[in-house]
Amino acid sequence: MTTSNTRPVSSPDPEPPPAEIDARPRGPVDRLQRLLHAQATVGPAAVLLVTVCAFAVVSPNFLQPANLSLVLQQTAVVGTLALGQTLIILTAGIDLSVGSIMVLCSIVMGRLSADLGLPGPLVLLVGLASGTACGLFNGFLVTRVKLPPFIVTLGSLNIFFALNLWISSSETIRGADMSALLLWTGRVVTFAGARLTYGSLLMLALVAVLAYALHRTRWGRHVYATGDDREAARLAGIRVDRVLLSVYAVAGLVYAVGAWILIGRIASASPQAGVMDNLDSITAVVLGGTSLFGGRGMIVGTVMGALIVGVCRNGLTLAGVDVLWQNFAVGVLVILAVSLDQWIRRARR
Repeated sequence: MTTSNTRPVSSPDPEPPPAEIDARPRGPVDRLQRLLHAQATVGPAAVLLVTVCAFAVVSPNFLQPANLSLVLQQTAVVGTLALGQTLIILTAGIDLSVGSIMVLCSIVMGRLSADLGLPGPLVLLVGLASGTACGLFNGFLVTRVKLPPFIVTLGSLNIFFALNLWISSSETIRGADMSALLLWTGRVVTFAGARLTYGSLLMLALVAVLAYALHRTRWGRHVYATGDDREAARLAGIRVDRVLLSVYAVAGLVYAVGAWILIGRIASASPQAGVMDNLDSITAVVLGGTSLFGGRGMIVGTVMGALIVGVCRNGLTLAGVDVLWQNFAVGVLVILAVSLDQWIRRARR
């Protein structure tokens, strides 16, 4: 009986487990990608720092306290709207009606105060309730009628804008005819050479409240879970539709606060002021590191995004750049931010 001289073929080495693969040394680009995915505010903070340093070199007046406080005043309205927009984008939605809701609330408050002479606190309460109702309207169509957020808010943008023109009769309501409480957000307080408005401080207070709600409450965890994977959140016992409805309601309330800040900022209630701030609010959210696909982002990053836009516009103005090219620069920033978001999301995979 002859024996075979063939040697057994050795099996190839098994694939290393995922944990072992993850432990392998990574290049600097991979480490940067994972860092930006884990810390959503690192990117916006770096961009803001570089932008401030660049304009400080270009214009010696840029870092003056008066100019920096002006930047904060200019971003107070858009920054407030961006806070509400952040909540909705975190759930993988989008709101195109933010500017229309804000202006509608400002007109409602202006009419109640100027025409009916109602007390300031009551007028403010009705204005806040109006913004919340507009948010609930959008949320109802998204959660109950099951319409896409883009279509819902695109339609409500026109609805609220039409109501705004009907209530205002396309006329601006003067601040002199309104309650002093509505103009309170435009008052100035001096601090260390900087002139800050109460509207700017109100925006910062909203940042603190919403940041706490998102990162320290069960509601906030449910918002992130819903935006990250809606079906998985539903299977985990989260009432997704209720979370979405609450997000749209809170966002509407934030837009109404933005209307209050807008009235103080321009000392009037104009049917044309801030209607297109919806695009600027989305720009601030995207630049702030919040993913358009939901589930990732921070309120602090949104404030940084709003400041990046404000710093760019202010710095380019001081440098004598035409408004046309200012808009061009902001558009380039948005495209770069979305491209960066897509690149960062690959780290998760």
